[in-house]
Amino acid sequence: MRIARGATAVVLAATAVVGAAAGAPGTAVAAPAPAPAVVRWSPALAGGDPVRVEVTRDGARPTLVRQTPDTASPDGPTNTRFPGLLTLPARQMDVPVDRVEATVDVTAGAAAAVDLDVRGLRVGGGWTEWLPAEPTIRTPAVTATPTLRVALPVPVTSVQARLVLTPVAAGPAPQVRGLHLAAYAAPPATRAQARKRVQAAERYRVFATREGLVGGTTANGHVITDRDLFVALPSRRALAPRDTSDYSVKVCAPTGRCAFAPVWDVGPWNTHDDYWNPSNRRENWGDLPQGTPQAQAAKLQGHNGGKDQFGRVVRNPAGIDLADGLFRDALGMTDNDWVAVDYLWTGNSPLASLPVNGRTDLRGAPDPAARIVGVVAGGAAVPLQCVTGKWLRIGAGQFLPVAAVPRTQWPRHLPRCGRK
Repeated sequence: MRIARGATAVVLAATAVVGAAAGAPGTAVAAPAPAPAVVRWSPALAGGDPVRVEVTRDGARPTLVRQTPDTASPDGPTNTRFPGLLTLPARQMDVPVDRVEATVDVTAGAAAAVDLDVRGLRVGGGWTEWLPAEPTIRTPAVTATPTLRVALPVPVTSVQARLVLTPVAAGPAPQVRGLHLAAYAAPPATRAQARKRVQAAERYRVFATREGLVGGTTANGHVITDRDLFVALPSRRALAPRDTSDYSVKVCAPTGRCAFAPVWDVGPWNTHDDYWNPSNRRENWGDLPQGTPQAQAAKLQGHNGGKDQFGRVVRNPAGIDLADGLFRDALGMTDNDWVAVDYLWTGNSPLASLPVNGRTDLRGAPDPAARIVGVVAGGAAVPLQCVTGKWLRIGAGQFLPVAAVPRTQWPRHLPRCGRK
């Protein structure tokens, strides 16, 4: 409806009258302005965390960094080339959102690949997995992309984007000059349902190998040491940003010991095999049962002709790699073996993050003299079940000192442990 220029003052005056009368009996109070149905922003590339990416005034482009040769891995091949990652700051939303659209300003060389991953912070806390925006950008020499879209699995209160830039063997590397995002509010009914869902973390028995590769660099930019405490999973959907606990696992070995550790690398064998997800959400190999790594099916059942996604013959059924300190010190393993793994981010129990530096022993009882039953790595996330005296229980017969977990990480209401 068109409003005559002279009517503008009338509208403003009427608004002022309503505001002045607020609180008077029988007088209507102006409703607060509704939150926007769509939030648009363009994060500064220079404000992101680059891993194998160079950011200049002209944009962001990957740097070709070759890893330690495959033969240096003690128990299986590692990929000699990782894509560059530019993780951008998260944007908090006024209302929960469940859909994100994006455009990328990019100039790419021949056969260059530019991908965008998006994730969100759930209403109850904890990040969703990184989800790839569709379609993938593969067009050479483009200056703008079509609209990319991501549907988030649940309403989220913050949105974060990650550019994935794959280096090219020859010719100019892809260069991203800008990113433009739009997040759309979730329907009220969807928001209400999200708060009611209760979900335990997925748990599967998989074959574990020792990663080794000391002195190399992980997919998220961490430099590997000989006593390191982290794991690798064969999908970047659960790759935590450098020095964070956003995605962590609990690994229990045949030795009877358990360890909590962050996911800081991608592998073994495949790089697009989120086998812990249902088949309809799994990025690749949707023909396999949930919880079965493709490498396991290839080695034991001849899946894909016994080869991984790169066409290599699979020599062991590994679904997880363990850094040397986790393998030997924390779990007491002396050879590759089957382990039980809890993929902690797949549940919605509140998790607390430990400081990145150091490690903390797990005790079998709330007593400093109790038997050590495992380790919590620095930078890992753990479920706080209850508190008893100066101890926190994070699993059956697994206790941490209260001082190990900053109070800021505790849930608002942490119950006292019972007698059991």
